[in-house]
Amino acid sequence: MLIRVVYDEFQTGKVHDYLLDGLITHRKIQGFFRSDGYVRLDHDPVRGHGGQYQGYDRRRALKAA
Repeated sequence: MLIRVVYDEFQTGKVHDYLLDGLITHRKIQGFFRSDGYVRLDHDPVRGHGGQYQGYDRRRALKAA
């Protein structure tokens, strides 16, 4: 899938979704568009970046006792 991104100087382009993490990590883009709108890096939450969650993880399988 192609994702619309915003580079420096507000130039836009489209990249494959598997390239997005690398562009974010290497600070090559200012933001990108997702289904719920525009995401500005360093201003809006981005999956995989942030603090450590210490609560219950409902996705993790429970071990049998």
